[in-house]
Amino acid sequence: MKLIVGLGNPGREYEMTRHNLGFMLIDTLCLKAGGRRFRSESNAMVAELVLANERVLLVKPQTYMNLSGDAVRPLLARYGDGEISNLIVASDDVALPFGMIRVRARGSAGGQKGLKSIIERLGSQEFARVRLGVKPDHPLCDLSNFVLSPIRNRDREQLAATLERAAEALAVILSEGVERAMALFNERVRNDVA
Repeated sequence: MKLIVGLGNPGREYEMTRHNLGFMLIDTLCLKAGGRRFRSESNAMVAELVLANERVLLVKPQTYMNLSGDAVRPLLARYGDGEISNLIVASDDVALPFGMIRVRARGSAGGQKGLKSIIERLGSQEFARVRLGVKPDHPLCDLSNFVLSPIRNRDREQLAATLERAAEALAVILSEGVERAMALFNERVRNDVA
């Protein structure tokens, strides 16, 4: 079984924050599948469903971002036969503009602490990921406060479209592979030169 892990922080105060885009994507997938119920298992909320003709386990770690690997490792062992190739992780990315998604077959944590925890606990960075851009459109003094602040109301429509595209990318990863999803969904980041 494939595991699709969305990273975020549990609790109402974090629900609509930029750091919880992974959780939001998992909720989007769950709704598309008819609103399956989540159950608690291994420090995570999980739901089994079929996506792109594949049985998948949707996972929202409840360990807080920095300890996400503690929830992922036992679930991958139980449901994914411990195979890193059965893992796909969705997370926010402060290096990508808001609304952009980036599919990768592998890679470093890139400063994302949930990805760092998973890499450390699994001893590998060879798993697929879908990164959702949250980069601010203005300079910041405190990046941590920014990612933990709510998404602006005026950005909610773009957020919904981004989550829909990310859900489509995940379906392509499952049905046609990561390389195909990268070709279809990755965009170049434009550098603004003054």
